[in-house]
Amino acid sequence: MSLRTISLVIALSGTACLADLATPTHAQDQLPSSQIRALNLARGTAVKENGGLSVYQPAPCMFDTSNGGNDCLIRNTINGYTYSFLGGAPGWSEYGNEPTTETVIQIAPDGRSVNQIIYNGPPR
Repeated sequence: MSLRTISLVIALSGTACLADLATPTHAQDQLPSSQIRALNLARGTAVKENGGLSVYQPAPCMFDTSNGGNDCLIRNTINGYTYSFLGGAPGWSEYGNEPTTETVIQIAPDGRSVNQIIYNGPPR
């Protein structure tokens, strides 16, 4: 956000708005940055493995960076973050369609590399 935009926001809304912009949410304060990186890498890897965003969309929990994808996180150990989630054609979950893919993937503890794609295939 530019300084000009911040000034405009303050002028229009008062200084309380600036405090809201600068203060991260409580949930994000407690999440390690490695978990958010791991979530983003797991989601991006699944998208790539399954043909790209034009044909594949991961489950909504894989987009929930505010809680680090906890609804899809099945293990968080010294070996890394392991996510298990469904996916399908774009809009599958919004339209109530069945998923076509299940992915289980482990990301390194620092969230910077894929340790292993454990499973990527039809839902079991």
